[in-house]
Amino acid sequence: MAAERQGGGGGRGAGAEESKEHKDGKDNKENERPAGPQPGGLGDSLGLEILQIVKESQQQHGLRHGDFQRYRGYCSRRLRRLRKTLNFKMGNRHKFTGKKVTEEILSDNRYLLLILMDAERAWSYAMQLKQEANTEPRKRFHLLSRLRKAVKHAEELERLCESNRVDAKTKLEAQAYMAYLTGMLRFEHQEWKAAMEAFNKCKTIYEKLANAFTEEQAVLYNQRVEEISPNIRYCAYNIGDQSAMNELMQMRLRSGGTEGLLAEKLEALITQTRAKQAATMSEVEWRGRTVPVKIDKVRIFLLGLADNEAAIAQAENEETKERLFESLLSECRDAIQAVREELKPDQKQREHSLENDSGKVSNIQYLHSYLTYIKLSTAIKRNESMAKSLQKALLQQQRSDEDGKRSPRPQDLIRLYDIILQNLVELTQLPGLEEDKNFQKEIGLKTLVYKAYRCFFIAQSYVLVKKWSEALVLYERVLKYAREVQSGAGAHRNSLKELPDVQDLITQVNAEKYSLQAAAILDANDPHETESPSQVKDGKPLSERFETFCLDPSLVSKQVSLVHFPPGFQPIPCKPLFFDLALNHVAFPPLEDKVEQKAKSGLTGYIKGIFGFKS
Repeated sequence: MAAERQGGGGGRGAGAEESKEHKDGKDNKENERPAGPQPGGLGDSLGLEILQIVKESQQQHGLRHGDFQRYRGYCSRRLRRLRKTLNFKMGNRHKFTGKKVTEEILSDNRYLLLILMDAERAWSYAMQLKQEANTEPRKRFHLLSRLRKAVKHAEELERLCESNRVDAKTKLEAQAYMAYLTGMLRFEHQEWKAAMEAFNKCKTIYEKLANAFTEEQAVLYNQRVEEISPNIRYCAYNIGDQSAMNELMQMRLRSGGTEGLLAEKLEALITQTRAKQAATMSEVEWRGRTVPVKIDKVRIFLLGLADNEAAIAQAENEETKERLFESLLSECRDAIQAVREELKPDQKQREHSLENDSGKVSNIQYLHSYLTYIKLSTAIKRNESMAKSLQKALLQQQRSDEDGKRSPRPQDLIRLYDIILQNLVELTQLPGLEEDKNFQKEIGLKTLVYKAYRCFFIAQSYVLVKKWSEALVLYERVLKYAREVQSGAGAHRNSLKELPDVQDLITQVNAEKYSLQAAAILDANDPHETESPSQVKDGKPLSERFETFCLDPSLVSKQVSLVHFPPGFQPIPCKPLFFDLALNHVAFPPLEDKVEQKAKSGLTGYIKGIFGFKS
């Protein structure tokens, strides 16, 4: 309890937003009697919507973002407010006096809520420790202790609900809540049979409750059933039911990824299963060459490659497919990194083998090329999938414009096809495949296909800005690339099956060309486009177009154009030039006498004048 109180105080920083509840009066609303039958009604019974209260509290106070510390702090503060409201304090600040909720004092359903918040606080602390136990394994012992504490509070809640004062629905919800926490505790202890029995009991109760009420009330119960179903199948698999593995994979695929208690365990189970199969895998064959595989991480990745590709093909929506692509690329990068670590100490040996084998790369280098090929091919498939979804969005946009959302543009597709072409260039440079003519031919044909689609969407972007001639030239370039693909396919048609069909592109381009020519003719002959006063945008100020009527909305704006300021320069006549032609023929009078007089004057003449000496 001391640890939980300390955790509640520590959660104040994380849950600073909840501290405003005292100011807004939310604490008073929370401490009112929860929804449900109240004493004095029919049968004088108590009721508590356990699952609804738990879910709403979790979603509003941190668990939407996986912040268990914030939720634990909220539970501590709500417990303190409940004890104060019910006058059910555990002593004072100087002395602790333990009190237990008994059937005799059970006159208000907030006493049941008190026990529920105790269980939720212990559970949230356990989940917080579960996150921290990934880096600090010793915290797992504390985790199990907190889960046992949560189960103890849930048992107390179930015992109190057995009273005749509590209605039947609350009794069932208390039993389901108890079974859920018990299942989680057994799950962490890896007691699979006991955990499966507890989860099955919880599932059965919630299914019965869902069938007994309206659809709106049954939504929460059905959600809880969906949450615990993967846990049940995981327990069944560990007990010995091999068919449960396929069901777990299907659940993982449908849900777009597991969450919560099962996520890490299911990923570890898949890795463990592949590791057992990898023990029998010793080599891989690619493009006619067999390469030994000695790295365990690479073996596990190659064994799971087919399953991952099948899961991507079966994905029901684009979000799930994108997540699976990212997962596959992440695993591939890890495998490539493992091969690179093996390549570093083998650098000299590889150079020696290149000299002896006349340019044939070593096995480890060829394996690295194979994994890089898988990574680049997967990236191309992912970008192509994104391009297809954007094309569908473009078609839907043409049919019905949506407001308030950023609509896709052809420029978005151009960027995707640029990335695809860059990946194809990297494929042609893989070590060990430079002399493979068939491979280079296949990559060349794929490059032409994607270049054709890239040119097509560049043309589409020019059509949007009414650059008809540029768009028409690009359409011709698309047809040129498409015909080159059709003429050069030949024996490589099997490798081009996965690519978009160029014949459909040719048909679409021909239709777009006719539409473009018609739009260009209409645009050139449209008098409204040139004569409409509202579309005159010559940039002239008002002082220069007094004689022309024009609806110019800028005249009432802050940036009105009245005159050119500063005014422009205007040409003016130059100042005339005069040339004195008579100057060369004029004889000036002699000035020697004046120059000599001027020379005698000066300091010497001044001194002589003072002493009376005169010349």
